[in-house]
Amino acid sequence: MLTLMFKGGPLMWVIALLGVIALIIFMERLLLYHRSQIHALDFAGGVRNALRRGNVPEAVAICDETAGPVARVVKTIVTLHHLPVAEIREAAQDTARSEVARLEKRLVVLATIAQVAPLIGFLGTVMGMIQMFREIQDKVLPSPGQLAGGVWVALLTTAAGLAVAVPAYVGYNYLVSRVQQLVLDMEKAANEIVNHLTRCDETPAAPPS
Repeated sequence: MLTLMFKGGPLMWVIALLGVIALIIFMERLLLYHRSQIHALDFAGGVRNALRRGNVPEAVAICDETAGPVARVVKTIVTLHHLPVAEIREAAQDTARSEVARLEKRLVVLATIAQVAPLIGFLGTVMGMIQMFREIQDKVLPSPGQLAGGVWVALLTTAAGLAVAVPAYVGYNYLVSRVQQLVLDMEKAANEIVNHLTRCDETPAAPPS
């Protein structure tokens, strides 16, 4: 492997560095999404039951004990339960936007690596071909075997760029799908709690005995 790296030239090391960065970002985001994933409806049901009993501190405690963006959005709703529903929805949306931005952090770097790595590989191939033809011009015409060897070395960077770009692109799309699932969970849980608060507001007070 090191022999191929040295034969491919300095751009091979750039591509290798991009591959390492892409792997680190993918693993870090994957671990974060795994920790953030919960059963949204079960969680919302527990919070709703606490609110039904009028135990707001217990509902807040459930949110604090649950990791992830879903719990943080629901906590915003619970702590503002005394406000009008329109204001609660607006605050929940603000929290959700912040959580989505946190979830999408570094994904643009992964997408950029998937797009740039093949271009760097192609650049390395072009530079290798230029160098090979310059040597042909300066020296005696080489044999077909020598020409094939030069082309083979020049194509190493293109192969390396594609080897980094393909898994980076697949990984990016997979992570985006995980983010979308978490966003859907946030919406489900938030709607469940807001609808419960709305029904409570609409429940008529019991007539005096």
